[in-house]
Amino acid sequence: MSVLPELRYPTVTEQVSAARALTVQRPGVCTLRQVGVSRAGRPLHLLSVGRARRAVLVVAGAHANEPTGSCTLLAVARRVLEQRELRDGVSWHFLLCADPDGASLHVTPAPRSLFDYHLGFFRPAGPEQPEWAPSLLPPDRLPPETRALTGVIDELRPYLQVTLHGTDLGGSWVQLTRDVPGLAEPFAKSAAELHIPVETGASDAAGWPASGPGVHVMPAPGIGPAYPSLPDDARHSTWYHAHRYGGLTAVVEVPMWASDLVDDPAPHPAPAAAIGLLARRLQRDALEVTRVLDHALPRLADVDDPLLRAARWGLELVPGLASDLLHTPPADLTRAYVGSVDAFARRVPLRAAAMLLRVLRGADDEAAKQLEGLVSSWSDAFAERFRARWVPLEHQVEHQSRTVVAAALHARERA
Repeated sequence: MSVLPELRYPTVTEQVSAARALTVQRPGVCTLRQVGVSRAGRPLHLLSVGRARRAVLVVAGAHANEPTGSCTLLAVARRVLEQRELRDGVSWHFLLCADPDGASLHVTPAPRSLFDYHLGFFRPAGPEQPEWAPSLLPPDRLPPETRALTGVIDELRPYLQVTLHGTDLGGSWVQLTRDVPGLAEPFAKSAAELHIPVETGASDAAGWPASGPGVHVMPAPGIGPAYPSLPDDARHSTWYHAHRYGGLTAVVEVPMWASDLVDDPAPHPAPAAAIGLLARRLQRDALEVTRVLDHALPRLADVDDPLLRAARWGLELVPGLASDLLHTPPADLTRAYVGSVDAFARRVPLRAAAMLLRVLRGADDEAAKQLEGLVSSWSDAFAERFRARWVPLEHQVEHQSRTVVAAALHARERA
């Protein structure tokens, strides 16, 4: 893995300060207001540029472990201010961080390796994620972050919502809740210019039709998911909330480290057998983490920690996911898809181990050293297998920004 340059992702406080500076510079165009609070009482802020009724909503920070969106959101806001034509009949609105509590727990602002990244890793359990909570919880139990996000959508009725996501290692792809004709070409051009691979067989969009390489469109209702055991369903997430107003959502993913193994559309010679091996490795790795957890649980009886809840949530998904991989025909037969499943099957136990390690370290528990060895070796093996190369932060941000603007322009033509 290459040595990284100095880099740093902004904190939520720094995001708010930067947004406030824009309102001072352009008071007639920009406004900043609070639109809700988190479970811990942290404010959620919305930066608005322009006042036109036709609206684009850009959301950052839905997943704390995907920090590039915090930079991209501010970059897009500045671009919209600089390029007046982007504001022609359209207002832009930026939810600075959908999960400020999660952002406070993911503490790797300048990772120099996948191991560094995982030492500060946090990603909430599914029911605690603002975008996914509606697919897992009844309406009366939704977290305040979710209610704030859907409230903004109800107010703005955006023709397009863009939510900024990312992956630790892999390629770039887009998920659309409805097709945006014309988006695939600028997306692919941007990725090629910035040397970012396109994840043509993304496991997150397994079984979805593609309108172009790496641009995946949610399948029609009635088509079952590729992984039936997973409890979350994109069709019940906040991504679909804009549909009640005739809008759609684009999810723009960009990698921190790139791998060309997820950008190979050639047929895999034996996809089912390869995925079977990955499923069995997933089971073995998860079992190693579960053994450490079971051994430590009596000493953690009084711990109520979002890191521990998230680690347990991830491990509880493994039996069903492994069964899906073993007994469901592959959703895609390409090398790219098998590579994406390989990465997915590594992430689940590695992330659980990383979060459990933080819990054990905080408790000064004897099992921490054993788990640190797993997190270190698995991180290194992940990077080596996928020949990981760092994507310069400015390239991550530029590619995501270009894709946001292209989606807004092409969706506006059909709004």
